[in-house]
Amino acid sequence: MTKSGIEMEELRASKEFAVRFSEVDSMNVVWHGSYPLYFEDAREAFGKKYGLEYTGFFDHGYFAPLVDLSFHYKKPVRYGMRPRIDILYRPTEAAKIVFDYEIHDTADDSLMATGHSVQVFMDLDYQLVWDNPPFYQQWKERWGQVKTKE
Repeated sequence: MTKSGIEMEELRASKEFAVRFSEVDSMNVVWHGSYPLYFEDAREAFGKKYGLEYTGFFDHGYFAPLVDLSFHYKKPVRYGMRPRIDILYRPTEAAKIVFDYEIHDTADDSLMATGHSVQVFMDLDYQLVWDNPPFYQQWKERWGQVKTKE
């Protein structure tokens, strides 16, 4: 729901993945440095589903670097598991892309980890872009992620 009370459709995607041996530590638990890679895979799955792929950013003359990334452990993810990562787009009027993440155990759907990321836009000269790039504004409108003027 937006500040004006207008309901927006939630945009989400999910992806199952296998935990590889190279991603765990000596305790057989996923190493903390693997979580950003799982989140990246989720962002790519989201982009394919909704037409917001990184190659499109470049084609329009923009980069979208991460400026905030956090995650919280709830339960150990271990080698041999096949968890599912869910990604949820969080609409904002600002020129940024905000996602929330949840990793679930597919055996019992228990919550194993949560996360959050924020990306901003930069032009090809590495200058921060303060307004939504036209292609991104059009994408938000196409998917009903902007407030309508009353």
